Amino acid sequence: MNAPQFWTIPPSKLSPSQLAEKSQALTERLVSICKAHNDVRFATSLAAEDMVITDAIAQAKLPIQFFTLATGRLHQETVDMVKTTEDHYQIAITKAYPEESDIQAFIDQYGINGFYEGEAAKKACCGARKIKPLNAALLGADAWLTGQRREQSTTRTELNFAEHDDARGIEKFNPLFDWSEADVWAYIKQENVPIHPLHLKGYPSIGCEPCTRQVKQGEDIRAGRWWWLQSNSKECGLHVNQ
Repeated sequence: MNAPQFWTIPPSKLSPSQLAEKSQALTERLVSICKAHNDVRFATSLAAEDMVITDAIAQAKLPIQFFTLATGRLHQETVDMVKTTEDHYQIAITKAYPEESDIQAFIDQYGINGFYEGEAAKKACCGARKIKPLNAALLGADAWLTGQRREQSTTRTELNFAEHDDARGIEKFNPLFDWSEADVWAYIKQENVPIHPLHLKGYPSIGCEPCTRQVKQGEDIRAGRWWWLQSNSKECGLHVNQ
């Protein structure tokens, strides 16, 4: 039996001039957000899209605060990537941790890996480890950024650049909403952006360790997230207005 072939970084389809145009547009989007808002924060997962945004923010020296959701179940490569990014760009990335009481309550009800039981358990785990820490990390902000793209999944095809986050009462921006996967990797190559090690091992999308696997060639790029659930369950709730 042949070994499975996993996802690999796609080749660039952009000319240098096209990439320069996209890069300039990204910077202009970020500058416009900063001009319109007093306290802008960026939730980075350290994956490819978020590294592109990080690079653009750092190059333009914009007053945007970085934070990451330190869920307690991340790959060691992701934990290490925080310091790699801080050192490379000379920035500080705040770590948003879950409350111990919330984690214990989840474990008491479902067990340490109870999220495998189904959608309700998965949502409960993400609620404790991601959504509540995100809410806390955004207190006082009037806008936040994500690395979402329309092309990433069927749940994001109608994604816009700007939207109002009703759940948190602030504005939310998706600066890469109209970028393709190949656009992202063309930028990373051009700007020598640090790459998360798991991208080199067949992971196009990276979340918590027990909930993320490699993706085979031809599979949807988010097929490795919560793979035991249906295809319409590929969101953790961070980007759903509640």
